[in-house]
Amino acid sequence: MTSTELKDFLDEKADLYNRPDFITTDPIQIPHSFTVKEDIEIAAFIAAILAWGNRKMIIRSGQRFMEIMGNSPYDFVMTHKEEHLETLNTFVHRTFNGQDAKTFIKALRNIYQNHDGLEAVFNQSQSNGNQVESISNFKRIFFEIPHLPRTTKHISDPLNKSAAKRINMMLRWLVRQDNKGVDLGIWKSINPAHLSCPLDVHSGNVARKLGLLTRKQNDAKALVELDTNLRLLNPQDPVKYDFALFGLGVFEGF
Repeated sequence: MTSTELKDFLDEKADLYNRPDFITTDPIQIPHSFTVKEDIEIAAFIAAILAWGNRKMIIRSGQRFMEIMGNSPYDFVMTHKEEHLETLNTFVHRTFNGQDAKTFIKALRNIYQNHDGLEAVFNQSQSNGNQVESISNFKRIFFEIPHLPRTTKHISDPLNKSAAKRINMMLRWLVRQDNKGVDLGIWKSINPAHLSCPLDVHSGNVARKLGLLTRKQNDAKALVELDTNLRLLNPQDPVKYDFALFGLGVFEGF
């Protein structure tokens, strides 16, 4: 199909899936449960980090994590005592375990106490029209507290060849705002034009079938290629097409 036909096709599919009923089947429902900015962004971060595997299992794990925090994520992060973290000992989602969860809570408190919060950290290294340095800088700051080496694997670094799918998905949730009721759009300091598509098996396979991606691996180089092509279709809002690629792959078996 021509570039115009491709854009029309993807716009149609993005509009089909970018609507409120999408929330009920997606981990984005976890941050949608909150109204306070800090609660929303912490919930979005945790839900995104847990977002690999079966979607129903991801949602259950995200809800359980919120329940352990008394459904007050920011208050729990900022006021917890060591004994409160013991409730996380039994938390497991795939390879993310209770020790990882406790480290994440401590790292989040450090970010809010000493770095002005999640949005401020991600806004520190805005450059080159993408989030590569921003995500890498976030990982460095996140793990400046004592931690086990194994826990670092739960946050990817695009400077280490990763597509950083989960963090890019969180950024889409928190930055993108189009009044459709799905993405939350509470971070105003980051330009949506600089966001990257959360590249995974589904979106990667669909992108290849549509000629948006030629690289076989779903890595950082593939993400640059996909970003470049999606920005040609919509320079201001390239990640709207995440809805199209994901919906085509998951719901339509494209």
